[in-house]
Amino acid sequence: MLLAGSVLIFVDSMITERTRAYFYIHFCVLIWGFTAILGKLISLSALPLVWWRVVICSLTLFAVMPRTHLRAVSRQWAVRLLGIGALIGLHWICFYGAIKLSNASVAVAAMATTSFFSALTGPWLMKTRIRATELLLGIVVLAGMLFISGYIDWSMRLGFGVGVLAALLAAIFSTLNKKAVDAELPPFAISFLGLSGASIALTLLLPLFFCQSPQSAFWPQGNDWLWLLILAWVCTLVPYYFTLKSLEHLSAFSTNLALNLEPVYGILLAAWLFREDRLSVLENRERWFMHGLFA
Repeated sequence: MLLAGSVLIFVDSMITERTRAYFYIHFCVLIWGFTAILGKLISLSALPLVWWRVVICSLTLFAVMPRTHLRAVSRQWAVRLLGIGALIGLHWICFYGAIKLSNASVAVAAMATTSFFSALTGPWLMKTRIRATELLLGIVVLAGMLFISGYIDWSMRLGFGVGVLAALLAAIFSTLNKKAVDAELPPFAISFLGLSGASIALTLLLPLFFCQSPQSAFWPQGNDWLWLLILAWVCTLVPYYFTLKSLEHLSAFSTNLALNLEPVYGILLAAWLFREDRLSVLENRERWFMHGLFA
């Protein structure tokens, strides 16, 4: 991580604003490739896992954020950002739920449909016309994911479907974050209010969750604390901030299209760490279009 940060600073001083934004988002994608792995390592169920993630992030931002940034946000925008945060929390529940219901590879593969949803939800939320090129690129990605889903073991189909729902939510909140960035709100304030909104929404859901699953653990055990801190500080706060910075110069669709590389990193990492390429994810492994990656 130290080396990656040094490279980021070096490149940052040599490139244009738009190129810098692309570099930021690809740097974030590389870090996000580890989130599915950490979700696999942490023993908690999806909701408690995400609750700890957003609470740790919110408390950390509250401790380090200049108070002037928060005062720069109007009450109307504060309410909107809390609502966006609730969507982010639901997205993460679906994402980690997909991992628990299937595996890390299937969950990150489903997330690649984000660009298709972004091509539709972005123009709707931003009140602009649908761009044919964006829609075409999204359809190409969607076709690839439908091809993949046809070879996923039936026991993992539910996980894939929940992952697609996570992708839809990601497309929506990315566009809403773009509107917040266009309003020139401080990134620290956007991050804090968004993550606080996620914390509030998930706290309200916790009693219902434990009524349905009283046997589920709430407190992290053993190495869970280490993985949660890495997940919160390294894989959430850092990329969340740089994603907001990249949105100053990129559209939500361009950002989500770059995020299609996350499944590549996530699948490769899952294959390397968990040997998920050896599991019965596919009924016929030789027909998997990424067979070469797993050979």
